[in-house]
Amino acid sequence: MTGEADLTPVFVRLKLSLLRNGLRQSGGRRAAYVVSAVVVVLFGALQLLGLIALHGNTHALPVVLLLTAVLALGWAVMPLFFPSGDETLDPTRLVMLPLRPRPLVRALLAASLVGIGPLFTLLLLAGSVIAVAHGGAAYAVGVLAVVLGLLVCVALARAVAAANIRLLTSRKGRDLAVLSGLVIAIGAQLVNFGAQHLGSSGLSQLDPVADVLKWVPPASAIGAVQSASDGSYGVAVLQLALTVGALILLLAVWSRHLTRLMTSPDGSTLQAAEPAARERTTGGLARLLPSGRTGTVMERSLRYIWRDPKTKAAWVTSLAIGLIVPVFNALQGTGSIYFACFAAGMLGIQMYNQFGQDTSAFWMVATTISSAHDAYVELRGRALALLVITLPYATLVTVLTTAMLGDWPRLPEVLGLSFSLLGAMLATGAWTSARFPYSIPQEGYKNVAPGQAGLAWISIFGGMVSAALLSAPVIVATIWANVAKDGDQWGWLLLPVGAAYGAGITLAGLRLAAPRTAARLPEILTAVSKG
Repeated sequence: MTGEADLTPVFVRLKLSLLRNGLRQSGGRRAAYVVSAVVVVLFGALQLLGLIALHGNTHALPVVLLLTAVLALGWAVMPLFFPSGDETLDPTRLVMLPLRPRPLVRALLAASLVGIGPLFTLLLLAGSVIAVAHGGAAYAVGVLAVVLGLLVCVALARAVAAANIRLLTSRKGRDLAVLSGLVIAIGAQLVNFGAQHLGSSGLSQLDPVADVLKWVPPASAIGAVQSASDGSYGVAVLQLALTVGALILLLAVWSRHLTRLMTSPDGSTLQAAEPAARERTTGGLARLLPSGRTGTVMERSLRYIWRDPKTKAAWVTSLAIGLIVPVFNALQGTGSIYFACFAAGMLGIQMYNQFGQDTSAFWMVATTISSAHDAYVELRGRALALLVITLPYATLVTVLTTAMLGDWPRLPEVLGLSFSLLGAMLATGAWTSARFPYSIPQEGYKNVAPGQAGLAWISIFGGMVSAALLSAPVIVATIWANVAKDGDQWGWLLLPVGAAYGAGITLAGLRLAAPRTAARLPEILTAVSKG
């Protein structure tokens, strides 16, 4: 067996071999890697030039400190959302080898420095140092800051991966990656909001943040460069010491988790008789739902929302964006109370492709549908399950937006408009679910099976246009209440009118969709089982 002194170069060569062999699998994979590498390097080079241009700027320090902190945060969450991005992130593949934790940590740390991510991080850290360094001593400290910052970022990612490797290598862990789109969507909104706020208030708003971040590793290493530039060498040494301490702590945590992973049994070596033998009892959810098939369908739908990764991701994304759009616009002072209808619209989309959400398991549901009445009860149960979440949520978002804007007189008409829009989307969603079903692959990030993208576009966007047309009477009434001379005194009537109209159009849509659903069961089953 290779000695401990030779372990590091062996793992570096192993990382290079894994990378080379992965690229040999297909031309498409090679092309994707080359393109992504070129894009990342070009983006990193542009960032480097931009940071160099900040040299001498009064607000350079807050910018680079915040950038370094965000960079470290990205390294921390990367293993959670992209567990398959680096094949060497899984140390459980090494449990059968006679390796000690400390040399293994050194070897894995060295192997982790090979890749596009470390190169991109190196460019940003180098640019950050150049942006704040003044004098030979500062540049000398900057060399240490770049090395320490890069090692802290990599060690942080490794420690997080080792601590969660049992989760990341399980099915639930892979399902966690589905939520990465939500994090990106929310993060983009936060970045957009922060950029607009800074654009109006100036970079001086970052000064209090910089006062804190310059003592938080790895940003403290960049802060040490600024301290050395100012001649505060004692402060610089202290900030570098904080970064070194953080690196030692991360390596110790990583080593501890590696020891536990390589010496402790997991679920594959322990009998699971006790959980399997445990009796399942009816939960509180079932007791709150109606009896009969309606309650059964509602419970099944709600359990899908809670347990199925793709369904959960779709719901969480809709809930988040439905809140972010009206609230963020209200915070920026450019919002309208009618943006609150976005919450009902985002959740109403969940009614589309109801049977595709069941995937191949829909055949079990299909065996229980023998008539239009059975189909109606099935669709009604699914719609009611959606309303359990959507009605209180849409109401909450509308009230919150109203409170932020202080436009309380329009609250009834906005609620009525939201309820009517929701009812129209439930109606069109039930019909398009039967007319344009498509499969949702359970593995990977795709939400539509190959060859069915056209069906998905027709189902969702065609249904949304139809829902807008069906809501036209309430929309026209809302416009009249805002432009007519005495329309304000009748605005409160739009709440009961919108709620009644939404309920009526929902029932009509379910009635129209039920016969088509019962008649097209074989076609629906074939369409939703393709993934």
